[in-house]
Amino acid sequence: MKKTFGLAVAIIFLLAAAIVGWGAWLNYSDENQIANRMNNRAVEVNAVRAARRELTPVIPLDAVRFSSDTITDAVALTEGTIIRWYTGKNKAVHEGDIIAEMMNESIPLKIQQAESAISRAEAALAQAYNSYQRQERLLARRATSKEKYEAAEAQYLAAQGSLREAQVQRDQCLVQQGWLSVKAPLDGEVLIIYQREGAHVQAGTPVALVGDFSWLKFSLNMDDVNARHLQEGQTGFLRFPDRKMMAKAYDTDYGAGNKERGMEIKAVLKEIVPPLSEPADLRRTVWAVDNRTSILEPMTYNGVTMRMGMSYEALAVPLAAMVDKSRDKVFVVDENNIVHERTVKTGVLDDKYIEILSGLAEGEVVITGNLDGLEDGMKADVEMDGED
Repeated sequence: MKKTFGLAVAIIFLLAAAIVGWGAWLNYSDENQIANRMNNRAVEVNAVRAARRELTPVIPLDAVRFSSDTITDAVALTEGTIIRWYTGKNKAVHEGDIIAEMMNESIPLKIQQAESAISRAEAALAQAYNSYQRQERLLARRATSKEKYEAAEAQYLAAQGSLREAQVQRDQCLVQQGWLSVKAPLDGEVLIIYQREGAHVQAGTPVALVGDFSWLKFSLNMDDVNARHLQEGQTGFLRFPDRKMMAKAYDTDYGAGNKERGMEIKAVLKEIVPPLSEPADLRRTVWAVDNRTSILEPMTYNGVTMRMGMSYEALAVPLAAMVDKSRDKVFVVDENNIVHERTVKTGVLDDKYIEILSGLAEGEVVITGNLDGLEDGMKADVEMDGED
């Protein structure tokens, strides 16, 4: 009986050990299968080959400041009270046109006083001249002394000086009277009127802003590698983000932005500083804009893009290949379909592609789709775009 019981217990222990062993083997087998599946798993991605393409660069201008060389204040040249305006806001004027009239009651009085002083000086000069002439005749007949002659001569010369001084003072008053007419400093339009009729102003006070916005300019700093593709006289086309801009700088009749959606404004490259003949890492480009259609004001516009009027061939990849906003990394796939992150140096871009300056060779496979979660060393199942 005891032997039978011991045999049964042994059999039970053997069966339990067998079950545990079988479970361990099954677990090990499953883990190996999962590991093998993970090792052999391939991420499905879209890709293209880096190739030389025709690029028409598009330059984003986060903030572009337009300015005008023909804008300045009309200034009161003397003290006075504005009594009349001959023009108004947004009205065209020519250089030298009288745009406002001022009054200064002291100036006519000063002119009258100067005229009186001239009359007195002229009378004194005539008397001194007669005395001098008489002494000169008497001296010729030896009927007077040389001292009296010289005194008469000195009095005559002094009277001449007094008359000239009185005339200068009158002329200065007449100039001041002319300054009571405020004139336009250049051809253009009256953009702002600072002072209204009845306002008393001091000499040097701006009374109006006059400007001509027919031609505007802006400058753009560019890396040398990008500026090398430019040449003076080259054109670009500016596009604004919205049909209507939010504000105006001078509240003029100018459109302050596109008059219709998608409208482009032509810009011409006038200067590259320093010139391309001199070595430099950064260059300033100066552009001129024909604004005779009265669309823009000299102010800062945001979100503008400039499409260049010339294209050139360069090694490029789709913009979709860029890993992040810094545009300095891509994922490439080697001949074994293994993914590698690659640092690149980029140049200009257009609507679809971006120039590769270094870091990639022509023909290398660059991933353009399903980039999320990609890492070095992953295996890729590549679908080539644009290839059969």
